[in-house]
Amino acid sequence: MLSGLVTALRTLTVLPVPGKECDTFSLSLFWFPVVGLLLGIIEAAIGFSTSLLGWNELSAAFVLLSGIVLSRGMHLDGLADLADGFWGGRTREAALRIMKDPNVGSFGAIALGAMMLLKWIALFKLVSLGAFALIAAGVLLARQVQVLLASALPYARSEGGTAQAFVSGAGALHIVVTSLLTLLFLAALLGADLSALVTVVSASLVGALLTGGLSWRKIGGVTGDVLGAGSEVTELFVWIAAALYAAFRAQGELPLWFRCYP
Repeated sequence: MLSGLVTALRTLTVLPVPGKECDTFSLSLFWFPVVGLLLGIIEAAIGFSTSLLGWNELSAAFVLLSGIVLSRGMHLDGLADLADGFWGGRTREAALRIMKDPNVGSFGAIALGAMMLLKWIALFKLVSLGAFALIAAGVLLARQVQVLLASALPYARSEGGTAQAFVSGAGALHIVVTSLLTLLFLAALLGADLSALVTVVSASLVGALLTGGLSWRKIGGVTGDVLGAGSEVTELFVWIAAALYAAFRAQGELPLWFRCYP
């Protein structure tokens, strides 16, 4: 079973991990929330330690860059490929062909620039408010969404691809187990703050639905690029929602849509 953790760590991170990978790659999906929690704690710790310098803009940049380094920029690459394919290809076949091209086009460059800018803005607010647990929550949920998309949608390439081994064996059990794990980890991160938990989970579901719905309409399923893009979109949505929540919380009054209790 630990071989699934080895595969998950080698797939999602640059961390050197000894051991043998699992033969059935979909088994590694059960470990995605664990890896997401680990990455989230590392990024939050980097944010906290660099914020002690008193330069929150730089601290937010360090969090952003650490996430890119730890993941090898793999998810951002998926976002760029998805943007090029979905907006540059008029047909399903054209979209899939463009997504396979290693070169980044204009739509991909725009998507990368917008993603980096918006993430930095959200992170700056979270760092300024000391909401480091919410930063970790965004990283965790971004990895959980990959499991949701891989389990809920078929693989889109008939000829196969690098992510097919993860998607083909995924199903309802993966969603149930990883969702329970994710909620457990979120409870540990956020404590008794039910409003914060509902806020970040809701934002992650919006990111999953938007990415999954668009991918289903454009190519009839998912690819590795879609999973990576879904992770990036979800992380952004969660951080923006979390930043808004933390800001209102700091003012001492939450708007009605953030409240989970009278």
